[in-house]
Amino acid sequence: MINIDHDKFANQVKNATLENLQENFYWPAMTFSLLTFDRATGQFGGVSATGNLCVGGWVLRADALAGLSASQGAEPSVLWGEDVLTRMKGGSTASTAVSEVTAPDPRRDWRQLAALDADGGGGAFSGRHNGSLARHIVEPDLVVAGNILANEDVLPRMLQGFRRSSGDLGDRLIASLRSGAEAGGDSRGLMSAALLVVSADKPPLTLRVDYDDSPIDRLSCLLARTRETAYSQWLDELPTVSDPHGLGAEKRSA
Repeated sequence: MINIDHDKFANQVKNATLENLQENFYWPAMTFSLLTFDRATGQFGGVSATGNLCVGGWVLRADALAGLSASQGAEPSVLWGEDVLTRMKGGSTASTAVSEVTAPDPRRDWRQLAALDADGGGGAFSGRHNGSLARHIVEPDLVVAGNILANEDVLPRMLQGFRRSSGDLGDRLIASLRSGAEAGGDSRGLMSAALLVVSADKPPLTLRVDYDDSPIDRLSCLLARTRETAYSQWLDELPTVSDPHGLGAEKRSA
């Protein structure tokens, strides 16, 4: 989840003791993400978790009119996440946009990109230098991707957890993270988790736990807080893509 000089890192590993390595280095960490389009509500939603810091800032991007992206890997590119959204907003499918963004990058094998377009079409790229196990699954309205995975079960279990859970989109997204973590989480434990939900008729919901011993639990607590009456009513008054002035403007003019 951070940029790494791999040659320098290899030399440091060769010449250091195990204790020093554990104390002084960030190891590349397993990262797993799910993107989805909920046709019943028109919402796009994504979640991500990792064994390193600040997964929400690195990985998840969204545009209510274009779709979602998750840019991750050993050397994640936030530029990839933004660029693929721009291309989808311009009319490209997720599959085409992912190919166009990843192909010119000489360091693409150290990165991973997943995207979901406005029609629910998915695209993904997994570079071959993202650990021994970097995978993605693309289905209608769903993309799941992970790198440096603990085992082959992580991504299928995420899909299973999402589909078998109940509640609104946020609940189902967090259920998918729990299922992925239970299938094999990072050997050091997870450090950060994030949730992002956007739609044309609601303000964006961006929840991030940047560092915690139990980031998925903390993320679930944050989601519950957003449903408290005062906060929920305030959200309902804010500007949205479909109502750029918000209900608050109507109240003030009444």
